[in-house]
Amino acid sequence: MRVSTIALAAALAVAPFAASAQTTLTLYTSQPPEIAQQTVDAFQAEHPDIEIDWIRNGTSALMNVLRAEIEAGELKPDVLLVADVINLGQLKAEGHLMAYPEAPVEPYDPATYDKDMTFFGTKAITTGIAYNTENAEPVESWADLLVEENRGQIAVPSPLYSGAALNHLHALINNEDIGWSFYEGLEQLDIVPEGGNGPALKAVASGMAKYGIIVDANVLTAKAQGSPIDYIAPADGVSFITEPVAIMANTDQPEAAKLFVDFLLSKEGQELVAEQNYLPIHPDVAPPEGFPAISGMKLLGYDADAAVKDNEEVRARFADIFGG
Repeated sequence: MRVSTIALAAALAVAPFAASAQTTLTLYTSQPPEIAQQTVDAFQAEHPDIEIDWIRNGTSALMNVLRAEIEAGELKPDVLLVADVINLGQLKAEGHLMAYPEAPVEPYDPATYDKDMTFFGTKAITTGIAYNTENAEPVESWADLLVEENRGQIAVPSPLYSGAALNHLHALINNEDIGWSFYEGLEQLDIVPEGGNGPALKAVASGMAKYGIIVDANVLTAKAQGSPIDYIAPADGVSFITEPVAIMANTDQPEAAKLFVDFLLSKEGQELVAEQNYLPIHPDVAPPEGFPAISGMKLLGYDADAAVKDNEEVRARFADIFGG
């Protein structure tokens, strides 16, 4: 539950946010639990008087919660830190996000944040092909997965649950050389997309699946820990997300929320990203060891505004292909 003391309310009424004022931010995030805890701990180490109450789930699941809260007029989070820009773009279009024009974006490529300054990328996460190095061979393209030998052997997160998977879906269907035919090919091989990247990773690492469509950090972290798994950036391209952070328009703690955004965009926050085995997007922060260079990948982008408009139709078609 959000804490708001009388003293804090009085202070905010007459003066800018004071670091000594005790307050609580509510964060909704799709980060893995251990990563979310590290992020919160690092922020609170710099701002010990700001407590963060965080709730974690897949992006689509969190959006379902937000939709229910919006309908009830009881939006609870102050800050969102989720996987993709599609859902944030929808919230922005509906007026649920607060603009933060003073956000410290000077070092960053404008492609990593919203032009209207309502959400800001915090890292680069690509989605490619994972394979079990003990029972599968590396492939070069997405189409190479669609062979009879892989029937029932490809772990695929569902875009109806995972924000990264939803972003990946939009990226692939908007590429004329891949398109919906890739997903139709998966269905013909008895592939059933479900859950998020975590279960897909476990399936490939355990050998229950030969291949998986998984984000880079999950795969490369498991590889570094000794799992028989590796990551492929297909020659025909990878999707990518920036795990944006946004402040809710209805927050009653806007200055504290801005400090959270500032931390994620700071060099120290980006160094934490690298320590967590993700690709930082700050140009002065080195990537984690073992990660492929972004410059060596073909990145599959798409029109985010168009994706927001078409998202329900896209999700419905995906559900229809895989039987609901």
